[in-house]
Amino acid sequence: MKRRSSALSVSAAALLAAAAPLLTGCSTDAHPGAAAVVGGERISLATVQSQVETVRDAQRDRPEADQLIAATSGLTRERVEFLVYLEVLERTAADAGVKVSRRDVQEARDQAEESLGGADALARAALTPASGATPLAGDEQIDQMLRSQLLFQGLAAELGVTPDASGVQRIADELARTADEIGVEINPRFGEWDARQVMLTDAAEPWLREATGEQAPVTLDG
Repeated sequence: MKRRSSALSVSAAALLAAAAPLLTGCSTDAHPGAAAVVGGERISLATVQSQVETVRDAQRDRPEADQLIAATSGLTRERVEFLVYLEVLERTAADAGVKVSRRDVQEARDQAEESLGGADALARAALTPASGATPLAGDEQIDQMLRSQLLFQGLAAELGVTPDASGVQRIADELARTADEIGVEINPRFGEWDARQVMLTDAAEPWLREATGEQAPVTLDG
């Protein structure tokens, strides 16, 4: 990890940039309790909330808690985006024969800890990353980011490309193909995908509705 390069210097947003254009929001079906559905697999609101609260709890323990929380008001959307991206990346890598084991992730984590000065230093770096990166907290989130990095690198190697503009576009094409094949639906309470801007924008229509036809209240933080 170039003193953070393989895990934390590349933000979730940067990783998403390749896959994002075809992760298209959809509001045709009802999926109660889901933040997104990727290839028929639900990413639950509870999972997203749990990950957000893990970060918030870690931020609250820091002296600069108020500043950290204020600077990450879009955390919930970012977690949804990353979890969708990771699922699409997992499917794409599997189709290409790329495998990343738990041992691979642990070795990457050991490298990161060694380069940064220990587990506590890695945790601090994850929680307060470089500008534009998404904060992470807890072993699960750090390992997910490490795994995404290893899958991305493995996919690049399998495709015979390097992480320059043309190489990223080649990987983006594969991620887009997978997303198109398996189907990706985003709960519009988190917005809908804007391919041109590569970001979530406000959705025109609600997805989850109660019997009265009113949109269910949004309770997620951040």
